[in-house]
Amino acid sequence: MDNNVMLSVKNLSKHFPTPSGTLHAVDGVTFDIKKGTTLGVVGESGCGKSTLGRVVLHLLPATAGQIAFNGKDITNVSRGELYNLRRQMQIIFQDPFSSIDPRMSVKQLLSEPLKIHKLAKSKEEMEKKVKEIMDIVGLASRMADSYAHELDGGRRQRIGVGRAIILNPSFIVCDEPVSALDVSIQAQILNLMQDLQQERKLTYIFVTHNLSVVKHISTEIMVMYLGCTVEKTNAKELFSHQYHPYTKALISAIPHVNPDDNSKRILLKGELASPINPKEACRFAPRCNYACDKCHCQVPPLEEIEPGHFVACHLVREINGL
Repeated sequence: MDNNVMLSVKNLSKHFPTPSGTLHAVDGVTFDIKKGTTLGVVGESGCGKSTLGRVVLHLLPATAGQIAFNGKDITNVSRGELYNLRRQMQIIFQDPFSSIDPRMSVKQLLSEPLKIHKLAKSKEEMEKKVKEIMDIVGLASRMADSYAHELDGGRRQRIGVGRAIILNPSFIVCDEPVSALDVSIQAQILNLMQDLQQERKLTYIFVTHNLSVVKHISTEIMVMYLGCTVEKTNAKELFSHQYHPYTKALISAIPHVNPDDNSKRILLKGELASPINPKEACRFAPRCNYACDKCHCQVPPLEEIEPGHFVACHLVREINGL
């Protein structure tokens, strides 16, 4: 394995039993993330992107596949090994209100990880570390004794960021960390996260459905549809050349500031395929304008169409004239 790769995921799957059958939330996803970079994961609600992040962190057990962290297989780890991994792998949740205990003050919320991992030898040392983190994430010291209901969404999410970085991890899953915030506050949190990444050499998985956000923060982007990867490449390339019909539709939905921009939005028709007991077929086929018989009876492999640009589509060459 490349020593520069922090996280390597191979054929990762997560299935859930339901009364109607097996729900395939994540199905055979493969990717590598290099140290100090950001993998943006995008797709519609319900495509499995948040579940993917939780499985990588062992908040949910994997159904199949392999997860390697810094060259070590962590697919199946003991409780003690997972305890140690928690210091290196953290998460920032989507909702900054429901993800923190409303009965705890800011000071208590930030000191909790230090207590669990026994990283402060005294009360004074703990208070010093909490104050340092509050300064780093932009929380005024006068808020140390405040509670979540007394703060706005931006400050609550700064608590979430502070809790994630106080253990000095190297890898963080950011699960739509700005989607519940006002646009002006979103920019502040995104800039904070980018500054922290540069200062601390952090590696991110950034889960979002906002393509403008993912373009701003990502090194590479992976597009998911109903649990599967349909396209993956670096951020600049994806916004310049989309090869999968679903990615083309997503990019066309981004609002344009320029009134003279004549590019038309691609409207998707048809019904979503069911993620419960899915057929051996392309899951996008029922909504695809180009689908052929092969698309309805065979799963397309993820192929490297151009160097570093991967697409899962039977007709990718015909559609794009390659």
